[in-house]
Amino acid sequence: MFQRRQGRFRPRSNGRSSRRQSHGHSQRSNSFTNNGHARNGYRPTQSPAKLLEKYSALAKEALSAGDKVLSENYLQHVDHFERVVNLRNSNQNDKSTQETNLTKEQNSNSSSGEETIQDEISKNK
Repeated sequence: MFQRRQGRFRPRSNGRSSRRQSHGHSQRSNSFTNNGHARNGYRPTQSPAKLLEKYSALAKEALSAGDKVLSENYLQHVDHFERVVNLRNSNQNDKSTQETNLTKEQNSNSSSGEETIQDEISKNK
């Protein structure tokens, strides 16, 4: 009978390394690399304004093709991105009004401070 030599049989790896992963983590569990880009080459997400335009165009196209369900799905995306864009715009407007109010307060405080200094100088004379 044939005798099997030791070390001759190796199980197939199926493309996997024979190294065991340490700490119970596999390398594939993290879908992002260190610099934040996706590993699978997926294009980064677009801005909400561009996505709003994209989904509104897709909704019009689906409606013209006669697919009302798909059009409604795209319109729900449009509604979502409209809210995101409006929220972002309102936050930017709030920040700009806060900054202008702050600069106005600083200007008024500095001018009133100059007046008090001038008053003190005139009193000391």
